[in-house]
Order: sequence, then structure tokens, then C-alpha cells
Amino acid sequence: MARARLAAGLVLLAGALRLVVGHGLVNYDTLYALVWGRDLAHGRLPDYDIALAPTPHPLATLLGVVLTPLSDHSGGGVHGQAATSATLLLAFLALAALGWVVYRLGAAWFHPAVGVLAAAIVLTRRPVLDFGARAYVDLPYLVLVLGAVLVETRRPRAGAPVLVLLAVAGLIRPEAWLFSAAYLLWVRDWRLLPLAAAGPVLWALGDLAVTGDPLHSLTGTRDNAATLQRVTGLQHVPLTVPRRIGEILREPVLLGAAGGGVLSLLWLRSRVALGAATGVLGLIAFCVLAAAGLPILGRYLLLPATILAIFGAAGVLGWLALDRRDPRRRPWQAFGALTVLVLLAFAPSQVHRIHQERDALRIQEGIQSDLAAIVGHGRLADACRPVTVPNRRPIPLLALWLGERPTAIRSAQDGPPRRGADLATANAQVAHDYILDPRDLDRRLPPPPASFAPRARNASWVLRTAGCPPAG
Repeated sequence: MARARLAAGLVLLAGALRLVVGHGLVNYDTLYALVWGRDLAHGRLPDYDIALAPTPHPLATLLGVVLTPLSDHSGGGVHGQAATSATLLLAFLALAALGWVVYRLGAAWFHPAVGVLAAAIVLTRRPVLDFGARAYVDLPYLVLVLGAVLVETRRPRAGAPVLVLLAVAGLIRPEAWLFSAAYLLWVRDWRLLPLAAAGPVLWALGDLAVTGDPLHSLTGTRDNAATLQRVTGLQHVPLTVPRRIGEILREPVLLGAAGGGVLSLLWLRSRVALGAATGVLGLIAFCVLAAAGLPILGRYLLLPATILAIFGAAGVLGWLALDRRDPRRRPWQAFGALTVLVLLAFAPSQVHRIHQERDALRIQEGIQSDLAAIVGHGRLADACRPVTVPNRRPIPLLALWLGERPTAIRSAQDGPPRRGADLATANAQVAHDYILDPRDLDRRLPPPPASFAPRARNASWVLRTAGCPPAG
């Protein structure tokens, strides 16, 4: 009965979050996972070696295998729309699960009121909502790691259940391997070594089977970071970490986390030691990634940021964990009152950020709907090949929708097409809103050759063809 209530609660919370965000669309990395999973389900090796392919996360690719029947479903010429819809549903469920596990940790370490406030803080951060609405794999990873921390909180030295959750997390992000190793050293039960090693071993075996190189994910991600000139290296960590965590949490929560962390470690150390250790280990894992030449991205800091959010809530209400007659309550309450005032002062700007996120997603979802219209009415689906797009951003989505392999779709940045179908944005604003990233080194959007004749057009896209039979 309790599990049924939990499941119902997560579904309701996921629905509420969907209403708050308003829109959603699957990001580039996860789209590739769906395409690669479809390839595996059809008995083909995925194309991990294509230019600027994302890191292949084994569990995300497995999701693509599971959703292949939906990817293969054709409705009006468009494959895969049911798969992306299912992926977004799972993403919002992961977002709801994150709120639940944050609540449980806050309640276990401090008080249920702290858990409620911590969950509210996390689920109103614009980057967290953005990662959820775009189905990034980082949120399921975060839920699994925090779930392992919750199991250990409830039953210290739980052993296998903790490592099982971390092993699954280790098939999404490699930072979980460090958590598994640290936990194995903590419990010193060497019978658990196979579980602790499962994540990296299974990941390496997957890379070996597909590419012949067990370290493909590491070398490929590092090569992409170098090609795209992403910031990496330990020397950038001291400046990058505070800025990125600040962008996730914002000033009032950081204030609460500073006070809540100090007061908790002074007066509730035994209750919060595991949480503090988790946050520190998350930062160490981030440093290991930077030292390995991997890009320094804000979403890699979601774990320490979430731990800080719990301590931020504790800064406001952590005094509830003390005895009613404890004199230390009063100074903690005073700090909590100050933090509440700052939170209220910044609340309008936080609401504005959420509205900005809704607007950005609404615009991008509209552009993507226009793209589906070009495909779905048979104009692109029936056009001759190859298909050329402005840059690499739309490639995995079109590969999914057209039932093609990513290698069958060209980027115009690689050179002008000679024949086939050319799909271009209708204007510069569409390009800015949908396919260009501020971090892109190459922001060129080459026009199609004059020999290409218009075949279809809507508010966002123009389809031109050359050397093709006339439209039926």
C-alpha cells in the first residue's frame, strides 16, 4: 500500500512539474541514446565514432533498446515521436523522484520540514528544471546516488543494496565508480568487490563490444572536449565550481547552506556527516573528471549542489532537530529568519527565471513541431537522399524520425550538398533559438546552392531539393 501511494505521489508530482515547466524536448545526447538503442535492437552496431558523437551512456542506450518499438512506430511518416514522448515522461518522473529522495534525506538528517523545504528549493532551480525538461541522464544518475545515500542513512553499512544502486548509477555517469570504491573501503567487506567493480567493467565491455576499444568513452569524450575547446583541467576548477554551483542554487540558498552547514557540523555532526562526506566526494569526483581532460560542465555539479540545497534548507529550519529546550535553537532561529528574508527578497527573480525557462522551451518546442510537420507530411520522408541540415544539432532527432542512421544525414558545415534534400532554418532567429549554442566554435550556417529548388516551407524551416523526382 505504501509503495502504491509513493508511486501515485510521484506521478502527481511529475504532472505538477510538467505543468510548471509547460514544455519539454529531448536533448542531443539522449536522442543519440535512443538512436543507438534502436540500432542494437535491430542487430546493428551503433555509430559511436561519428563526428562529435556524445558519450555513450550504457543505461541510456539500454533505454533506447527498450523504447525501440515506439521508435519504430510510424505515424504520418514520423518515426520515434512516441519514443521521445515516453522519454520525456520518464524524465519528469525522475525529476519527481529527485524531489522525493531530497525530502527523505532532509527529513532523516534533520526534520520533515527541512525535507519539504529542501525539495522545494531543488525543484524550483531553473537548471534542474531545464535538465529535467530536456531529459538529461544526469537526473536519474543523481536520484540513484542519493537513493544509495538514503539507504545508508537508514541502515548504516547496508552493503549490497547501496552498491547495487551505485552500480546502476555507474552505467550513467563514471563518477559513481568513485563512490562505489569509497564505500567499499568504508565497509571493508571484500565480498562486495564484484558489485563495486560492476559499473566500470560493464561500461568497458560495452565499449569494447561496439568499438573494439574498452576506453572509447573516455578518449572520445576527451577528444570532443579538445575539438570543441571546452574548459577542462584542474587549474580551472577553483573558479568554475563556485560560479557553476551559484548558477544552480543562487545567492539565498548559498547563504543558507553556509550557515546551515556550519551549524549542523557543530551541533548535529553525527546526523549530517554522511551528507557532508557525499558532497565532498562529489567535488572530488568532479576534480577527477577535470584532471582526466573531460569538460567542466555545470550539470556535473548537480550532486554537491543538491547536498548544499539540503543544508540550505537546514539553515532555515535545522533547529527543529534540536530539543525544544536546547538554548542553541535561538541563534539558529535568528539565522533562519535572516535566510528567509533573503529568500523572499530574491523570490521574484527566481519566478522570473522559471518563466524564462518556460518561454525558451515553448519557442524551441514550437520550432521542433514545425520540423515534425516538414517530416510528417511526407515532404522530407519522401525526399531523396542524402539529407543535409545546417549543423550537427538536428542530426540525431532526424535520424530517429526518418528511421535513418546518423551517418546518412550531413551537416552543411562539412561542405555544400550537391544533390538530395537540404533542410535550412527559415530565418536567423530560428537558428539562434534552436540549433546554435553560445559555446559553438563554428556558427556558420551555409546557404544551400542555387541549384536547390524550394519544395516545402513553414514558419521555421525550408526544405529544398536538387536531383530528386518531383513531389508526389
